[in-house]
Amino acid sequence: MDSGRWLAPSALGPVRATLRLPGSKSITNRALILAALSDSPSLVHGVLKARDSSLAIAALRALGCTVEENGADAAITPGALPLGSAVSVDVGNSGTVMRFLPAVAALTPAAVAFDGDPRARERPVGALLSALRTLGVSIDDDGRGALPFTVHGTGSVPGGPVTLDASGSSQLVSGLLLAAPRFTNGVEVRHSGPPVPSLPHIEMTVRMLRDAGASVEAGSSDGDRPDFWRVAPGPVNLGEFTVEPDLSNAGPFLAAALVTGGSVTIRDWPENSLQAADAILDVLTRMGATVTRSATGLTVTGSGTVNGVEADLRDIPEMCLPLTSAAALAAGPSAFTGVGHTRAQETDRLAAIVKEINAMGGEVSELPDGLSIRPRPLHAPAGHAFETYDDHRMVMAAAVLGLGVPGIEVLNVATVGKTFPGFTEAWESLVRGDDS
Repeated sequence: MDSGRWLAPSALGPVRATLRLPGSKSITNRALILAALSDSPSLVHGVLKARDSSLAIAALRALGCTVEENGADAAITPGALPLGSAVSVDVGNSGTVMRFLPAVAALTPAAVAFDGDPRARERPVGALLSALRTLGVSIDDDGRGALPFTVHGTGSVPGGPVTLDASGSSQLVSGLLLAAPRFTNGVEVRHSGPPVPSLPHIEMTVRMLRDAGASVEAGSSDGDRPDFWRVAPGPVNLGEFTVEPDLSNAGPFLAAALVTGGSVTIRDWPENSLQAADAILDVLTRMGATVTRSATGLTVTGSGTVNGVEADLRDIPEMCLPLTSAAALAAGPSAFTGVGHTRAQETDRLAAIVKEINAMGGEVSELPDGLSIRPRPLHAPAGHAFETYDDHRMVMAAAVLGLGVPGIEVLNVATVGKTFPGFTEAWESLVRGDDS
């Protein structure tokens, strides 16, 4: 297969497969940060082997940590940089590296220069930089509120109360909370603005902090969605930790069961997940799937008909693109909301999926914070290839569409290596009906 082009396989009938997926990127990078901030060495099992996690590991090494990798295991020993050091961190196009590492860098006695891919310079980070300044961190960004910027660490951060608008990304809050136990006064973070997307990812941060020994409180000013978090100063000890499978990367495989009327089992699906498992399964069920659990794992089975639905995906925005592909093959119209912030992710995801599906004869339009999908007969036009815009989720969306639309050629498929390097092989195995 050409590393840049891929012919998405079409399903000749219901797919039936059992898969074991790589570890969660979101959990992996949080675990790596907590290990770097711990009082003693940590051992993390099931580390995702992909570009985003590799960038996080390289960043921690640049900040003085020792990271020894053995397959999917990583042993992390906290380290220290010499006073007055100057180091660089490449964030690539990773939101977690760009937003989680600046607070960690501020705790070193070094000038840490952050930069990344051209698209990363357009992604929201200004609210985090302003919050860190309020908490006592010196940052030079020439007023851009964006990459590139330099964090001038002094070895400590005063901390305290801060208010920011985190409506652009939940990572803006998590980036403060993760390092907060090491701030002299901890931190009190209050969100002010439109609702924070992906709140389950902040809850993931809170639970992982607590499991590592930190004292964390969360509250809500209106009794509804949390908008206030307090982390007390104190020790952090991650210890030995196992990363869950990535349930957002399970999304397209489960959508395949829905689209083809087949059955897909994900091994090792967590019983009490740190991820938004219930929200994922709820929308799949509403679209016509049934969900069962067994000793093997979690199984999603399609009925042969995809229902059109209206769903708020604010808590599971990673599912928007594969679900949009499924909705384009549904029996009725759908609308997905709560995902306006995804216009500022790896690409403008809403504009990208509208353009690509409509080029195949579809009828998808943008809403103020989401998408409207009216199913139409789709075809792969001669000479047209599905553009992925350097976004791993666009590759996954193309794969789901390809199940029901023969001949879709996907450009720059290698970009899926950001979070799932073996995706195309796993997908082809799925369509063939192999177990893995």
